[in-house]
Amino acid sequence: MNLMAEQDRGALDPAPRAQLRDLVRERKEAAGLSYERLAARCVDPESGQQVIKSSWLHRLVTGLPVQPPDYAMLRGLAVGIDVPLHRVQDAAAAEFLGIDVVWSASGEARALVERADKLTPTQREQVMRLLDAFMDPHNE
Repeated sequence: MNLMAEQDRGALDPAPRAQLRDLVRERKEAAGLSYERLAARCVDPESGQQVIKSSWLHRLVTGLPVQPPDYAMLRGLAVGIDVPLHRVQDAAAAEFLGIDVVWSASGEARALVERADKLTPTQREQVMRLLDAFMDPHNE
């Protein structure tokens, strides 16, 4: 993105992004957890280690500057707030990198992609052929 485009975007979107902050705040409040109890739940499923500190959570939720989370922190945070990892990744990407993931207005495209990952290669090929048949203009 060039400087002018960045300045234009900044003029249109002056508010700081808070997608991860809002997600964590909502889940923390819904669970009725303190920062300490929430941090204790943030265990990376790959390493088995607690990867989030209560002070980091407090700074994030209250809007103070924080170091962007790494992948292990995102995995642990997803466990801690009990949401799928992709939701935490999307929120962090939006807040820290300005990346907005858009699948479809209905959310169906994301659901299809997530389910496709569970299919065998043969099943995925069958689905692709079915989709191609629907897209073929001669099948109207």
